[in-house]
Amino acid sequence: MVNLNILRQAAISSLEKPGIAKPLPKLGISGQSTLFLFRHTQTKDNFRRIFSGRRQTSLTTIGEKQATTLAQKLKTKKFDLFISPPLIRCQQTLQPLQKLFPKTKYLQKKELIERDYGILTGKSKLQIMKKYPEKAILWRRSWDVPPPQGESLKQVWERIKPFCHWLESEIKTKKINIAYCGTNNTIRLIRMYFEKLSLEKALVLETPYGDYASYSFK
Repeated sequence: MVNLNILRQAAISSLEKPGIAKPLPKLGISGQSTLFLFRHTQTKDNFRRIFSGRRQTSLTTIGEKQATTLAQKLKTKKFDLFISPPLIRCQQTLQPLQKLFPKTKYLQKKELIERDYGILTGKSKLQIMKKYPEKAILWRRSWDVPPPQGESLKQVWERIKPFCHWLESEIKTKKINIAYCGTNNTIRLIRMYFEKLSLEKALVLETPYGDYASYSFK
């Protein structure tokens, strides 16, 4: 059982400074097949502290600039495949990078859709935290407590874990570089898999805007 106070601190921090976190790990090695992992940049829902989940929301002007900056950070890399869920925010984040690599194949995978927040979708995180101070922590940050009519993180993991296995096999077998642009929850789970993080560490991860992680495979 993860300490509730730790989860509360992570939930409050993400509300105060969404998308602000430590730089992501750069474990990629030149010449080896590599996975590049990054979150979509700031959206209108992020700015307003709204539960997005599977709801479609587009990037803010700041988010568009962050996506352009991210593409510049990655312009010297090599990519064989781009992957994202079918979400506008991820597609928009990828666009500046796709312009730099117009021949790279792009694949959308439905199982990578963000967590379903149920009746919380489209509602203010701040208002939900005020109305349900204890339940909101569990809905947002716990492993196996879903929001009403929504998914728990554990349920999301059940569809992300097979993707992680596939991703690792694809990179190793075909000797290719893959870039995945996803949502905060899916990124946390994929990081948990590739960085072999404890559940406690994974539950409090915050993925920054405009940065990327990389992992190489022999």
